[in-house]
Amino acid sequence: MKIIKACAVLLLLLCGLELPAQENSQQGQQQVFVMPKPRRVGNPALRYEVDAKRTGTNINSDDALPRSREFIRIDSSYYVGWMYQGAYKYNHAADYAGYKNAEAPLERALKQIERDYAPELRTRTKNVLQYIQNYNRQIDYSIIVNYLNQCYLNTDQPDKVFALMHRYLKWDFQRDFFDAYDYLMWITHRNRYYNSEKYFFLKNSIAANEALANRYLDSALNRIRRNARFNVGIYNPGYDKNDYLGVYHYKSMLWAYQFKIDSAEHYFDLLRNTPFFPHNNYATFKSVIGDFAAAEAEYGLARDQDPGDKRLQEWAYYSSILDIYKGLPKRGELLMKDMIMANGSTPGFGWYNIAEARCLHYDGQISESERHNERAASFKELHIGTTLSQSQYDFSIQLIKLINMESNYELQRFENNSWWFSPGTLSTMSKLMAERYMQEFLIINSFAQNPERDQVIYRLFSTESTISWDEVFQLVKNFSAQFFIKKFKASAENDPRPAIRKYFRLTVARLQVQEGNFKEAQPELLRLTQDPTVDKTYEKLYLARCYEALARCADGLNQTAQRDVWLYRLFQIYPQLIPFSGLKMPMQLQVTGPADEAVLARLKDCNLDFQAAGAGLTARLRFQRQGSFRFVTYSVLDRQGHYVVPEQRYGYSKDVNVAGVSLALRLFGVGGLPK
Repeated sequence: MKIIKACAVLLLLLCGLELPAQENSQQGQQQVFVMPKPRRVGNPALRYEVDAKRTGTNINSDDALPRSREFIRIDSSYYVGWMYQGAYKYNHAADYAGYKNAEAPLERALKQIERDYAPELRTRTKNVLQYIQNYNRQIDYSIIVNYLNQCYLNTDQPDKVFALMHRYLKWDFQRDFFDAYDYLMWITHRNRYYNSEKYFFLKNSIAANEALANRYLDSALNRIRRNARFNVGIYNPGYDKNDYLGVYHYKSMLWAYQFKIDSAEHYFDLLRNTPFFPHNNYATFKSVIGDFAAAEAEYGLARDQDPGDKRLQEWAYYSSILDIYKGLPKRGELLMKDMIMANGSTPGFGWYNIAEARCLHYDGQISESERHNERAASFKELHIGTTLSQSQYDFSIQLIKLINMESNYELQRFENNSWWFSPGTLSTMSKLMAERYMQEFLIINSFAQNPERDQVIYRLFSTESTISWDEVFQLVKNFSAQFFIKKFKASAENDPRPAIRKYFRLTVARLQVQEGNFKEAQPELLRLTQDPTVDKTYEKLYLARCYEALARCADGLNQTAQRDVWLYRLFQIYPQLIPFSGLKMPMQLQVTGPADEAVLARLKDCNLDFQAAGAGLTARLRFQRQGSFRFVTYSVLDRQGHYVVPEQRYGYSKDVNVAGVSLALRLFGVGGLPK
């Protein structure tokens, strides 16, 4: 989940430093750096010159680099020049090397300000005049720590973050412009699945780490209350409201992860109608509890709230998964293409390619899905401002690779109606099966070391999950079915999210079908299709998997008519799934124009039943030729004459095999135009 609050007070300060109430009586007036009185540290005249030149200079502007060089030339022992240089390098970093490059000047600035201004940093006072004399040094210290902390986070150095937070806390500022305890919580929660052998500051279980993270937030609340007695009379009443909101932000994140629904809602409510309300996190929370309509609306608001900097836009990644749930993988494809083009090879590029690969998979475009998945695998992703980590990134890539292997195996049966009589096809299928087993073995080995699998993967929906509930089934279906049937049955009864229980029941029923227990699974699947809580807009994938499983049951029980009914209903909402189901789709065929008999023959060799009497679907093909170019206009209509696959044109080459198979897939909505 994403940091939205992320030291928002500092962001305001960087644009114009805030002064205490008595020094800033004119509301809305632009605030600037107030030059401190020169001390007998270094050369007072040179430092006064730097401070004078610094006045009115924005540390986040492109002018920060030439300014930093000028300040360092005047007095290299003064922290200000190094602070400006570090800020510039941080703001222009987009990869690991860039953030590492920003560390050195910031570390130097931190060392110099601590060396030269320790008395100002450690002063706590109720005296307004005395506080004002120390105020600007404490602000600068917080700015340096903020930038350096982000560098450590963006280069995955949580041990350095831990040391930096305690280094900041030792000065015990009476007002914090940097949320040290919040970041201690952040690195603990983000690394919760490790233990003290990996990072010395962690406990030895996820539960213990989560408890520690919560204690850090309690410490933050206690610190705000303790500091209040020093700040009465210095700051206006309510000055600490944003400090409290920052802690509530992280509290909501922790409780949502732990499925404490009421507690999470409580803290989200405290944040509501404030600039700190995390629409992205709330959207993910809503999705986790099964309110997909609200989740989509909140992701839309998160898009407008997102700062647009060089990091993963979580709203986009998770919106593409909602599109898959809605039966609109093509829309998710377009969104991810836009994100990839707009952001280029900056942090988030790898995640967008994973999402693109997933959407392409559910649209049946397996080779394209594999291409984007490989792009993600070869990209060095930086996980900036998000609890999503490299292990989740790698797991998502490996799982999509597995489900694509499964689809390639099923494609062999779809493309070759009599595959069992084809030695070449059987050889290819054997090779694909061996590759799939190796991929499963690879995932099992890595998965066995993941202590979070019960909390994040097997719960089907989780705030820290980067895959869909349907992918979880694809992962477990070839493992110990009875173990998972028992596990998911317990979740169907005990899960605190009523809207999610039906997904556990569906997973159990699908596992029963996988085991050949058709008579046991069939009545349960019928009940699931009749569940009044099903949202027919946002739960099309859920219904599609119900229909597919019912078609498998009917096929296994030799109920041909019922099988065709369920396939028809499946085709109406998610036709791209059928070529990978192993089931033969009955369909009438109407051909006009100068038919390409070779292409038609290859089309009919695919796993389609064009001879079925009373088929509810009609495929229309109109062949055309323009010189050496060949085209076919295709569409599929239902019983009422409504387009299920819209009319569109496909240009094909002289390769009959490619043309026939591609046309067969297009009749199921694979590729082409959206509905």
